[in-house]
Amino acid sequence: MPVIQVTMGPTSQEIKKELIHRISADAIEVTGIPANEFTVLIHELELENIGRAGKTIAEARAEAR
Repeated sequence: MPVIQVTMGPTSQEIKKELIHRISADAIEVTGIPANEFTVLIHELELENIGRAGKTIAEARAEAR
C-alpha cells in the first residue's frame, strides 16, 4: 500500500481534492499500481510554522505587501 505525503501551508478543500486526484493519477500511471492501493495524506502547516530563507512564510508575505 503506497502512501504519498504532502506537507504544505493551508489551502482550500477544492485545491486539496484536485491535488489528491492528480497525484494519484500520476502515481498510478508511473507505477502501474491500482488506484485502490494508494493513500494520499495532506499535512497542513500554519504559515508561521514554515521557514524559508531565515524567515517564516508569514513574515515573508507580510514584508512583500
